[in-house]
Amino acid sequence: MKPFNHTNAKTLDEAVAVLAKGQAAVIAGGTDLLGTLKDNILPLYPKTVVNIKTIPGLDYIKEENGVLKIGAATRVADIAADATISGKYAALAQAAKAVSSPNLREMSTIGGNISQMPRCWYFRKAENRFECIRKGGTECFAMQGDNRYHSVLGGAKVSATPCQQECPAATDIPAYQAQIRKGNWDAAAKIIMQVNPMPALTGRVCAHFCQDKCNQCSGGDAVNINGVERTLGDYILENASKFYVAPEKETGKSVAIVGGGPAGLSAAYYLRKAGNKVTVYEVKEEAGGMLMYAIPAYRLPKDIVRNVIKALEGMGITFKTSQKIGETVKPEELEKDYDSVCYSTGTWKRPVAGLSGEELTTFGLDFLTDVKKWMDGKLGGEVFVMGGGNVAMDVAITAKRLGAKKVTLACLESREEMPASKEEIARAEEEGILVMPAWGMSKVVEEGGKVKGMELKKCVSLRDAEGRFSPSYDESVKTTVNAENILMAIGQSVDLSFLDEKYQVKLSARGLIDIDDQSQTSRPGIYAAGDATTGPGTVIRAIAKGHEAARGMLRHLGVAEATEYESPTYLKSDAEGVKGTKALVLKEVKLADRKLEAEDAFTASKDEALEETKRCLTCSCYAVHPSDIAPALIALDAKIVTNKRTIDAEDFFTVKIPGSTVAAIDEIITEIQIPALKAGEKSAFIKFAFRKSIDFPVVNAAVKVGGDKSRIALNAIAPKPYRSTTAEAAIVGKAIDEKTAEAAGAAAITDAQPFEATTYKIQLAKTMVKRALLAAK
Repeated sequence: MKPFNHTNAKTLDEAVAVLAKGQAAVIAGGTDLLGTLKDNILPLYPKTVVNIKTIPGLDYIKEENGVLKIGAATRVADIAADATISGKYAALAQAAKAVSSPNLREMSTIGGNISQMPRCWYFRKAENRFECIRKGGTECFAMQGDNRYHSVLGGAKVSATPCQQECPAATDIPAYQAQIRKGNWDAAAKIIMQVNPMPALTGRVCAHFCQDKCNQCSGGDAVNINGVERTLGDYILENASKFYVAPEKETGKSVAIVGGGPAGLSAAYYLRKAGNKVTVYEVKEEAGGMLMYAIPAYRLPKDIVRNVIKALEGMGITFKTSQKIGETVKPEELEKDYDSVCYSTGTWKRPVAGLSGEELTTFGLDFLTDVKKWMDGKLGGEVFVMGGGNVAMDVAITAKRLGAKKVTLACLESREEMPASKEEIARAEEEGILVMPAWGMSKVVEEGGKVKGMELKKCVSLRDAEGRFSPSYDESVKTTVNAENILMAIGQSVDLSFLDEKYQVKLSARGLIDIDDQSQTSRPGIYAAGDATTGPGTVIRAIAKGHEAARGMLRHLGVAEATEYESPTYLKSDAEGVKGTKALVLKEVKLADRKLEAEDAFTASKDEALEETKRCLTCSCYAVHPSDIAPALIALDAKIVTNKRTIDAEDFFTVKIPGSTVAAIDEIITEIQIPALKAGEKSAFIKFAFRKSIDFPVVNAAVKVGGDKSRIALNAIAPKPYRSTTAEAAIVGKAIDEKTAEAAGAAAITDAQPFEATTYKIQLAKTMVKRALLAAK
């Protein structure tokens, strides 16, 4: 073992004080802890081990006022031998006798038994050989490894999955894909709309950072999350009346959103869903912001944007277009007329590059917005585009499709550093666009006030030693690109012209609207979101920021956020589907047939999307809880008492990094309480293991029958002890006999989805439930 401090606590408060400092562990019997320390299985080794067996008054068995009370430090052997427990609480006595070996029962305590770590050889491997999800890693190695003793009910989500962590909106991707695998598209829709109300749009234009961290990348293609999202988004939009629904109750509060881009639309959706009256002020003729005016139709058809706006209007959101803040409506008027205001005005302003001849160039965003005026050959034969992001790719491809014979795109970034997605870069090159990474602008080459080209200089580094943006150039390496038009896509600035001497908000050092962690500006009740607060970013980031602002406004208004979805206890993967290495590829229009106004790619069918979701690993924990006593306590409707609270046994167990209970780091179990069985009630416990002693359960079951309500619990079939309400329902109002016991066993785990190697556990679980019921009748 590694060195650690050891302290014999004299009081509970003393033990709690040590634990509260962090990186400390409790020891009572030590049968689990000593093994974890000896093998060094966890990333964080305790600095201090606190012995609580030296605290008086934690070792007892007694009955008081119709309740059996057991001290947390009571030895399992004493519970197994106690006559009162054997006579009245048979399931607990039988479970205690089934724990490990006689020697270990002499050492182990009831508190320790129910608190032990999961049994998984990857989790338990010495020297922390496998940094799995349960230890803060990114994957469950049992998912594609040896999983013969693991969960048959699915995996438990321990923390945000790698894909979810990469998504700015924190979309619970495994959860909605699991619902699609079940055929429940409506449930999948509700899950994604909890954080993203416009998946039909993001399914087409999202940068899908989520796919970069997909665990399927280790052996093949990432799951095509974006493609599945697009199919789900189209399903949502096709059934808009079902998913964009007016709130049942109105709050009487009214809010204004200034700017109808993705951030503003997102804020409007969540504010309206919570019951507020929402009005969106948009400067252009149609709402949608960059979605409507800047992203080309071949990537995002405008009718889809319009359909989203129409769906939001169907919720009762009012859109006032052609409204320029500061001119047609004053900010101080909005502040007076509404209970709260959010500014999501975007970044439409051209930044100044300080380049010689810059006045002869065209702002890329203006080019995309006014693309029609460039038709009929006005663009010229040769075009140069500066910029390395997706907007630059849009500009370059649009120029090519407008008829430019040669389009050259240069950017400061190296190929690996280019902010544009790999797909968009590939699309540009496929269409014949020459991409020149690691070049900066030197000057515009002009003759008589007409553009002739762009002189470039080699960019040797993008950032300084501190990581700050500070390009360095080799002035001796230059080249000239001939061009009749130069399109600048090197960023955008926020337009804050609506601010004046009378109406001010604090700005950040970058000249953006400054907000606090609630998205509130320096003016109380006035909020801001999206690119106006962050600078140019992705659509999904803007949606996430709009949602954050909505949450801040709801708190300000004293209104609760509307929620419709709770994460499922377990996520089930597809044992065969996860073996697939090739991702879904969307069908595309042939290169020669591509146009400006027609979408390049086709949405995958629901069947195609379903097949792709089967590749999702769910990235959850499949290790099982190993306690024999835990299911007995659940069956007996026990309560767990700690130094902080009293918890139902059924709610005491969880799956977290790295523990198995809901107890906080400074929380210690002090007592187990079991209500006396009523007249006619009986209980029983049964266990299957490969050896009679020492082994942990492969499956175990505990039951209580004979009263108003039967209780049936199992363990070692799921990441935490499992109460089977379906098995309980199967015997309601029925006498326990061979037939009803068998029916309950069959109903016990109807929603199981085992690995190929764990299918044997299904029959075992059915048999354990049946035998336990027959033993208790």
